[in-house]
Amino acid sequence: MPSISSKTRHEPRVLAAIFASFFFVSSLAKLQRFNHPLKPDGSLSFLVVGDWGRRGFYNQSQVAQQMGLIGEQKNIDFVISTGDNFYDNGLKGVDDPAFSESFTKIYTAPSLQKQWYSVMGNHDYRGNATAQLDPLLTKKDSRWLCLRSFVVNAGEIVEFFFVDTSPFINDYFINPEHVYYWDGVAPRVKYLESLLRDLASALRGSTAKWKFVVGHHPIFSAGHHGNTKELIKHLAPLLKFHNVDAYINGHDHSIGHISSRDGRVHYLTSGGGSKAWRGDIKKMNTDELKFYYDGQGFMTVEMTDTNAQFEFYDIFGNNLHQLNINKKSHSAM
Repeated sequence: MPSISSKTRHEPRVLAAIFASFFFVSSLAKLQRFNHPLKPDGSLSFLVVGDWGRRGFYNQSQVAQQMGLIGEQKNIDFVISTGDNFYDNGLKGVDDPAFSESFTKIYTAPSLQKQWYSVMGNHDYRGNATAQLDPLLTKKDSRWLCLRSFVVNAGEIVEFFFVDTSPFINDYFINPEHVYYWDGVAPRVKYLESLLRDLASALRGSTAKWKFVVGHHPIFSAGHHGNTKELIKHLAPLLKFHNVDAYINGHDHSIGHISSRDGRVHYLTSGGGSKAWRGDIKKMNTDELKFYYDGQGFMTVEMTDTNAQFEFYDIFGNNLHQLNINKKSHSAM
């Protein structure tokens, strides 16, 4: 076996088995790469929303309206979806009217007619998950881009690493309450090995000044689902090791901000796209929990090569929380 570089030898221990099989397991989750241009002045702005696809019900249409208004103010370049794109059971196929009724006919504001980068959530896996990945949906609505895992590069400023988190969750396989369709994932162990290996390789090779990882499930959360032990074990060490600036997720129907104890990784939840869970909050260390709102809303990000401004908005367009990270001093407020 060829030797592993000294940098690789210091990867987190949880990846030891993965790298041991590096040259024997073909990649089942190879990360495709996409480029997104910066504004002429070198800046970038975007929206983040999750857990939205309910045909306009549960205030999805009202959230979409505010997204359109704020998106115009921010002159956004694209939208990120953190998954659970179509409730309750994903899409039945590429001709499912839910795609139009929950996406095309809802996000109609001019400012939202930009590229959407989407990952899948657990509800999406309850239906025909491969339908969401089908290029035919992009022909129906050119904004739509959804893959299991992929990378988006925006100049030399930032890289986004989108991760398929549902296959990590043991309960979906061991004692599932619902039927999940894992076409394209099995065999699960090899799929996850390949995904983690490819993610580590992409993070290791990144020269971007900012690194954001996006997944559906939270790593740390004060919301209904709480922390995700599988991601704490397998994903969190990668974020720290590779100096990731933020992990962005949905799944909990809320918006929130948690900071790691050393303040280097920020965990940002944006899952308030439709149905929310009022009064559902778990106790956390107040030094780590910076903000939590148990209602509908979304997040905006405006950034340059040295500064990133995150803002959380509710369904009325109120700015509830801000996070500013200065890359020069690595300070955050």
